[in-house]
Amino acid sequence: MGKTTGFMEFNRQDRTYAPAADRTQHYREFVIPLMASEVSQQGARCMDCGIPFCHNGCPVNNIIPDWNDLVYQHRWREALAVLHSTNNFPEFTGRICPAPCEAACTLNIGDEPVTIKTIECAIVDKGWEEEWIKPQMPTYRTGKRVAIVGSGPSGLACAQQLARAGHEVVVYEKNDRMGGLLRYGIPNFKMEKQIIDRRLAQMQAEGVVFSPNTHIGVDIPAKQLLEEYDAVVLTGGSEKPRDLPVPGRELKGIHFAMEFLPQQTKRVFGDKTPEASLITATNKHLVVIGGGDTGSDCIGTSVRQGAASITQLEILPKPPEKENKELTWPNWPNKLRTSSSQEEGCQRDWSVSTNSFEGDNGHVKKINLVRVEWQKDANGRWQMSKIAGSEFELKADLVLLAMGFVHPVHDGMLKELGVTLDGRGNVQADTNNYRTTIDNVFAAGDMRRGQSLVVWAIREGRQAARAVDEYLIGFSELPR
Repeated sequence: MGKTTGFMEFNRQDRTYAPAADRTQHYREFVIPLMASEVSQQGARCMDCGIPFCHNGCPVNNIIPDWNDLVYQHRWREALAVLHSTNNFPEFTGRICPAPCEAACTLNIGDEPVTIKTIECAIVDKGWEEEWIKPQMPTYRTGKRVAIVGSGPSGLACAQQLARAGHEVVVYEKNDRMGGLLRYGIPNFKMEKQIIDRRLAQMQAEGVVFSPNTHIGVDIPAKQLLEEYDAVVLTGGSEKPRDLPVPGRELKGIHFAMEFLPQQTKRVFGDKTPEASLITATNKHLVVIGGGDTGSDCIGTSVRQGAASITQLEILPKPPEKENKELTWPNWPNKLRTSSSQEEGCQRDWSVSTNSFEGDNGHVKKINLVRVEWQKDANGRWQMSKIAGSEFELKADLVLLAMGFVHPVHDGMLKELGVTLDGRGNVQADTNNYRTTIDNVFAAGDMRRGQSLVVWAIREGRQAARAVDEYLIGFSELPR
């Protein structure tokens, strides 16, 4: 694939960022794309490696060598068709996926993987620019009706596939705009929302009906869907945040990340937030608890809001600067990563646990911390212990909890339906038929697997669509 000797002739070249001093003045995307000729040259680096480990590294099993080769040959439209054959929304993954495919690339053995994510994004962006991406209308209508609850990447992928199979699809979303966490959990500077809107327009043309401001289990009884539709797909995500039950948690100024991030996105849209419920980092000493992507998004947002200082804490040990390839490749490695938001300005600290919060007049002012160490017990399980005498404190008049999500919200829809939950509190359904313990109710994405990546959500939405199609008409021509 690509040019036989391309990986020896061309160095890895990736997209760059606008300078931090410039990009932190606005909430727009700041990635500087490569020129088409540069992308084609990067496609030439794809080796004829025999076993393309990138396929398994990619949750949607993108046919990466094929579209790398087509881009190298400047056959962009064909590359787009190959890309869309496995991924409904490559413009999403090309922006916000962590690219496990690149970690699995054979060239990553030498730390110079093919720029797969950049090539993917370039293909689909060119497709939109050239107006190659059109609605795909079904050849016939089945007369079957499907309700999808949740309009995140899993729900949207499932809806698009089922509409193209000829079913009548209605997507319900509790928020005022469609997109789920794609819209309100990911800041605009990582993905501008017109990227979502143009896909929604395509899906509407294909027959998908969107119903925002409709909270199933609150505005509409969940069991009503069972009466009105032939199948129901639960794709509501994993939205129950992990809390931090320590003394002082009740103080004002301590918020979950997903209370903070959607507010700023709405302000970018021009929505008004009541002063009493406004959460802002402007001129505040911010502490972000949680070292993952959500914490990073809080940092980038707070830099743009003008925080006085930003500190990000992680309870786990600091990862190594470089992974041991012999032990990890082609799997996703544990190594130190620095996001663009972290580069914009924050202090990071690892192996830190929170003892308590302290405040003044009911508002948080200080966080009391202790350093911890991790050791394996006799059974090989990691155990954490506090280091005596390592206590310290940080000034904090805003604390954002970005420690992940434990499971879907159970109150409301799930309790009303009575679906069985697994041991982690997720909706129980396997990856063969995605069916819950209720015959015509299916579940996919984070609601089924727990919090995960956008690319895993797209995979599950596509596979669930095939399972629903088979359930409704006895067979399916949709790809799995």
